[in-house]
Amino acid sequence: MLSNVNDNICRVNTFPTKLYTPEAVARLDQLAIESGIPGYTLMRRAGQAVFDVLRQSYPEATKILVLCGAGNNAGDGYVVARLARQQGMDVKVVSLIDPKKLPADALQAYQQWSECDQLSSSDTNLMAHADVIVDALLGTGLAREVEGDWKKWINAVNDSGKSIIAVDVPSGLDAATGAIKGAAIRAALTVSFIGLKAGLFTGSGKACSGEVFFDSLDVPAQIYEGVEAAAILLREPVLPVRTHDSHKGQHGHVLVVGGNYGMPGAVILAARAALRSGAGRVSVVTRELHVPAIAAACPEAMVHASTDGSLQGERLEALVTGVSHAVIGPGLGRDAWAQRLLAEVLELEKPMVIDADAINILAEKCSVDKHVSISAPHVMTPHPGEAARLLSNELNITPADVQSDRFAAVQTLYEMLGGVIVLKGSGSIVFDGETLAVCPLGNAAMAVAGMGDVLSGVIAALAAQGLSLSEAASAGVYLHAKAGDLASDGISRGMLATDVIEELPYAPVS
Repeated sequence: MLSNVNDNICRVNTFPTKLYTPEAVARLDQLAIESGIPGYTLMRRAGQAVFDVLRQSYPEATKILVLCGAGNNAGDGYVVARLARQQGMDVKVVSLIDPKKLPADALQAYQQWSECDQLSSSDTNLMAHADVIVDALLGTGLAREVEGDWKKWINAVNDSGKSIIAVDVPSGLDAATGAIKGAAIRAALTVSFIGLKAGLFTGSGKACSGEVFFDSLDVPAQIYEGVEAAAILLREPVLPVRTHDSHKGQHGHVLVVGGNYGMPGAVILAARAALRSGAGRVSVVTRELHVPAIAAACPEAMVHASTDGSLQGERLEALVTGVSHAVIGPGLGRDAWAQRLLAEVLELEKPMVIDADAINILAEKCSVDKHVSISAPHVMTPHPGEAARLLSNELNITPADVQSDRFAAVQTLYEMLGGVIVLKGSGSIVFDGETLAVCPLGNAAMAVAGMGDVLSGVIAALAAQGLSLSEAASAGVYLHAKAGDLASDGISRGMLATDVIEELPYAPVS
């Protein structure tokens, strides 16, 4: 909470869990008005919330530039400007439309501002004199690509190097999908109202929104009962309690399969992540060449060789019989050895995590056979490139298409493949056929090789300890991201996947 300013404003750890589309939030807004709260009252509360965040976050700021566009988002901006002027701040306001054409509530906000001061000329040089820029240009009603003067101002604001606060949603960001519509504000802070917008938390949403604050504007709780949410935010999971007299046999046996020529590191990362996440035992099946290196790097794991890609033979057959869960894909490659291993792991009918090259092999198979059926219980963890390969057979999908609507992509993948789908990336999404869940944690330093291998090991280990695959996927995504935040300690580059592994035991309790 923002202390001593506005007790209604909350940060991510105290957010409501429900995420909405812009249309759903508009419905909430309308229901609030119908319940007896005047629209202009909601607008004044929104402007007050933005101003409170501004004062708390930038207490030394004295020069404010407010950029207003069309719609009620502009009205919120005029309220902020008026409040700032009343506090003695040097305020400039630029409007990209004739404010007399604003809807009624926003027009009232403009008229109250005009009693304090007039609009400034539309000169981007005004930004040079501002301590903070308030973005109230476009809001949630964006329906097409940003162009013309709107795009010019957005790009100029981003290039200014100034601190930016976005009102409700950064201008140019699709509040439903998290995609950028031609150009978008990259704010340091975003103050969102009434209902959290799903697009703030995935795709480009996190990069554009910065730190998100939320204020319900005192909308009554019963208003939310009649409006369906689009997704939920993942929360700190509740993990199974481990008693003092437990033993390794009670915490699952994870099999990690992969590590083709030149790629032993991938299975090392997955195996170590599974162990650090609490799996009782971990075994690795890999290329014979890599057995000594993997055993040395992860002595806690049991390492076995498959020379021809088969799981047959006395030692391997005995191994897989005792395995509870599997991870297939890290460093797997796509040659005949890899394809045979994938086929045999799928035939085990063990609950499994399918990642990396296992996904790519399935995508290639899908392009030939037009259909892939996976009967084993599974979690599939594609990044946008892998998701596009899976989807491109009939839909001609590119990674950019996946990123343009990550919610639609993950739902289509589920329709194709079943199981549980984890679409990785900024704001990873988990979908089990019923609930879309978005991870609010993670950071830019996690954009490095090996992070996906770590995630696979985490999910498998949690499932091996008794969580359902859906629960393990959601908990694994959250704890992986939290461990990444602990390991990064604020840095945005230079972190290693192994750094995240070391933080995994502390992620559930920190």
